[in-house]
Amino acid sequence: MTYCVGMRLNHGLVLMADTRTSAGVDNFSVSRKMFTWFVPGECAFTIMTAGNLATTQAMISLLEERSKTVEERDPSILRQPSMFQVARLVGETLKEVIADSSPNGQTSDDQFRASVILAGQVKDGKPTIFLIYPEGNFIEVTEDTPFFQIGETKYGKPILVRAYDADMSFDDAVKLLLVSFDSTIKSNLSVGLPIDILVYENDSFDLGRQKRVEVGDAIYQSISTGWGAALKEAFHKLPRYSV
Repeated sequence: MTYCVGMRLNHGLVLMADTRTSAGVDNFSVSRKMFTWFVPGECAFTIMTAGNLATTQAMISLLEERSKTVEERDPSILRQPSMFQVARLVGETLKEVIADSSPNGQTSDDQFRASVILAGQVKDGKPTIFLIYPEGNFIEVTEDTPFFQIGETKYGKPILVRAYDADMSFDDAVKLLLVSFDSTIKSNLSVGLPIDILVYENDSFDLGRQKRVEVGDAIYQSISTGWGAALKEAFHKLPRYSV
């Protein structure tokens, strides 16, 4: 299991992914879930993955390999005319990998399933985010649904729903996502540090500002401790409900 979030603001995109992988309660390791591609002045993409690790690694490897070819039968993620077409390509690649891995074809309970968040911008288009399903189909963020989550989503979603603001600064958005991740990490052992962060500013067409939050990061620990204290204080200020 993992936890990834892609959030759209009025001035850009904020993405965050944990790195924990597990094969049982006593077998945890670290594996990157965030991957980037860009051509200066033309396009910039980030993909975050959740699900079967072999599937997601094979999908990323195929996209990387095909981004270096000029053959039409292997279309490159870097030569798509729009983010919609990039999403179609990623969805088709994910579906292809799952079908190749499954001896009986793709099924709803397939152990090779995976899901993807794709975020980025193509020249002459707006920055956007897509949630891509194992079947290869996808949906795009809207004003009503300005962020997507994959993996272990239930613990961190209430925080995002209550505090999200499209006009918030990048720093506040990162802080909000860190609180969401902290709540998830405290609730589920299959999600954990380090956490990868990427901040993309509209029309920059670069890799954005990136940072990895390691175990022991002082600011993260301060946010975690402060959020816990703030929750306790807010709880005690609520009116008493007598039964």
